[in-house]
Amino acid sequence: MTVIEELVRSLGEAVLTGDRISQRHRSDASLTGSSLPKAVIRPASVADVAAALIICDRHRQSVVPQGGMTGLAGGANPNAADIVISLERMTGIEEIDSAAATMTVLAGTPLEMAQRAAEEAGFLLPIDLGARGSCQIGGNLATNAGGIRVIRHGVTRDNVLGLEAVLADGTVLSSLNKMVKNNTGYDLRQFFIGSEGTLGIITRAVLRLRPLPAGRLTALCALGSYADVVALLKRAQQQLSGLSAYEAMWDSYFGFNCAAEGLQFFETPPAFAVIIERDTHGLDGDREAFEAFLGQVLEDGLIGDALIAQSEKEAQAFWRVREGHALDRLPYLVNLDLSLPIGAVGSFAEKCGAALRDAFPSAHVSFFGHVADSNLHIAFSVEDADADAETLHEVDEIVYALVGCYHGSISAEHGIGILKRDFLDRSRSPAEIEIMRRIKTALDPNGILNPGKVLGRS
Repeated sequence: MTVIEELVRSLGEAVLTGDRISQRHRSDASLTGSSLPKAVIRPASVADVAAALIICDRHRQSVVPQGGMTGLAGGANPNAADIVISLERMTGIEEIDSAAATMTVLAGTPLEMAQRAAEEAGFLLPIDLGARGSCQIGGNLATNAGGIRVIRHGVTRDNVLGLEAVLADGTVLSSLNKMVKNNTGYDLRQFFIGSEGTLGIITRAVLRLRPLPAGRLTALCALGSYADVVALLKRAQQQLSGLSAYEAMWDSYFGFNCAAEGLQFFETPPAFAVIIERDTHGLDGDREAFEAFLGQVLEDGLIGDALIAQSEKEAQAFWRVREGHALDRLPYLVNLDLSLPIGAVGSFAEKCGAALRDAFPSAHVSFFGHVADSNLHIAFSVEDADADAETLHEVDEIVYALVGCYHGSISAEHGIGILKRDFLDRSRSPAEIEIMRRIKTALDPNGILNPGKVLGRS
């Protein structure tokens, strides 16, 4: 009996083949995938996932887990010989525990659905990404997603208390812990968070919830240098309780997106624009304190101007520029996601921008970042006529060589997948990579889980 026949016998209509396989299973948001998989399995329960993996492991059949397909590293891209396991049917909030301030959620649940459920219960789910409407909780965990609230609440792994995952041989490893303190040996959940589906398939998680803020105050500031960006961050961290976002945009990025959105915030385009956001508690004087802080840093010369959003609509206008959806219309767009020591980000961006423009004189190159969590993003685009199969590799070589010189990370929040796999040694030592391989071999001895991703094929 073939692997497909056995899967159909076990899982029935949950197994899709031939023209029943949607084109969306071809590639994540990087649009680098070119093949449809041999089959797609759409399990409805952890038992289904386990049954599918038992069969696939016995047949030595490679498996690629897929979530919302919003990744940018090719981590969910299948080959024609692979079978995809899509978590899209495993959706729902199983429990919100108000006393423990936790949410137990299935892996296929869209992030925005989980956020809304938390809000309806009077809590904040602090994981927040621009792709919130389509990304899924399981994918967020598998890539250890970052996002805009990291400065206050940490990356995804900092908000996970318990986890359930299925190993390659079908073993269900379930530890749906709700306690913040649980010091009982190895923290097994951390093997799966950030592993991009190479060690197991996440099926369920217990997430930490936070008190729901009464509101938010948002300001857009104009600054003259990266040194001022760092100095303002330090002041904000010292003097603004509830600081929940600090987003910096270089002039190339800010100017491009303002023009694309038909917006003008400052009479003179600034060298840097920063969004500062503060959670409020509904107390008298919250706004006055925010205004006083901005007035003081203006008087001290750290900023040249500041606009405080007077409505949710105005705040959304600031964020619309920051989210930069207009960039998606650029040809051959490459998004790079790096992490560097905060003090080095300005120097890196200057050298990196010069090197890319030197190699590609007509390219669009712009920078933005969360900064407070050391994360820098680069948007690179060239005309289709100038793009070929070597372009991405040349861009990566330029950028990641410089990342290595600064002792930074080639991936802050998008993962490694296949697009960054060949550059992993720019950020991790040979000893570290060897230990990763040993862990992979221990948990997936037949190498069926997302083969070729992160570490490559052994």
